[in-house]
Amino acid sequence: MDKYIYPALFQKGEVKGYTVTFPDLPGAITEGDNMEEALRMAKECLELHLYGMLDDEETLPKPTDPAIIEVPKDAFITLVEVRMGPVIDAMLNRSVTKNVTLPRWLEKEATREKLNFSQVLQHALKEKLGVKDYPTAK
Repeated sequence: MDKYIYPALFQKGEVKGYTVTFPDLPGAITEGDNMEEALRMAKECLELHLYGMLDDEETLPKPTDPAIIEVPKDAFITLVEVRMGPVIDAMLNRSVTKNVTLPRWLEKEATREKLNFSQVLQHALKEKLGVKDYPTAK
């Protein structure tokens, strides 16, 4: 499933803005200085929280019916929808740093030839694994 919809609790801040929590997702919390920013941050928070759960192979909780959520006086519930395909693609295609060990003579030769170590390693790994590029969602 690519699309997820969870209820979010928007609570008015003491001075300004909103704090946003997701009743079904403990630890998923964000805030915004105004309604527009809080809604944007809520979507990003939900994407990252769900990505972390999916990456850890955790079971996602079933969203609670918003009608049964207790809402404080200075708050309201709204639904936040995310599509995880593009999020997963972006996260899996981000660059990561890996330290490698190689003989000094080989490093000197590669540097002399002005080789890009990251590109060479990526090419060699793809060849060894028999893959081209990560297939992105459409």
